[in-house]
Amino acid sequence: MTFNLKILLSTALIAMTAVTVQAQRRLPESHATQHNALIARQNPTVNPFKIENNDLLLNHVKEREALDMESEVFGEFWNSDHVNAYGNAMIPDHKLIDVSEYCAPVKGRVTSNYGYRSRFRRMHKGIDLVLHVGDTVRAAFSGKVRLTKYERKGYGYYVVMRHPNGLETVYGHLSRFLVKPDQVVKAGDPIALGGNTGRSTGPHLHFETRFMGIAINPAAIIDFDNYVPHKDEFAFDKRTYGKSQSYAPAKKKSSKKRYASSKKRKAKK
Repeated sequence: MTFNLKILLSTALIAMTAVTVQAQRRLPESHATQHNALIARQNPTVNPFKIENNDLLLNHVKEREALDMESEVFGEFWNSDHVNAYGNAMIPDHKLIDVSEYCAPVKGRVTSNYGYRSRFRRMHKGIDLVLHVGDTVRAAFSGKVRLTKYERKGYGYYVVMRHPNGLETVYGHLSRFLVKPDQVVKAGDPIALGGNTGRSTGPHLHFETRFMGIAINPAAIIDFDNYVPHKDEFAFDKRTYGKSQSYAPAKKKSSKKRYASSKKRKAKK
């Protein structure tokens, strides 16, 4: 009887020990579950200081990117007294130039196109737009004024502007400057008054578009009849440069010529 009681007590003790061990093993899991449930029940809080700091950081990044772009576009070959500040630059393999911001410098018709002038044995690297002396000349794109100079046997009084899209624009034969070098100007802002200075046979604006100093036919970029760009982006590479050299807008037939030709056809009948 005593022996059986000992066995029974031993068995009960072993069972109690097993239960205790199992409970101890479950305790961390139960504690973790309760902890996670407590966190889940808590309402999320917004830290206004963290949001403000994030906004400040974002603004700082944007300002840094703007400074980097300005350094890249307006830093290289800036302090040059020449219209072509870049020397003999290479035509890029492919460059998309955003011209969607374009604003007409003046709203006058084209009187002389881009191209070689056999009469003067030289290249005409822009187009001429009719105006009257004293007419307002406006910036074609937003940017910064690089040069305001006078050239007696060429441009006369002229302005050179550089733009974030990579282009430089030249405005020649002016009578008066309304801007100065390093001045930031928006598209459409007045920059000068039209004139008849330099090598000029009458009042007009000589207008050029250049990329890395390379003159591009402005008429290949801009529809001067409607004062808008042909497309929002101009793809500049060797192929488009070659095409632009000989580009000329389609000539419009006058109503008088059409009327005369119709009279001739009737006479033949």
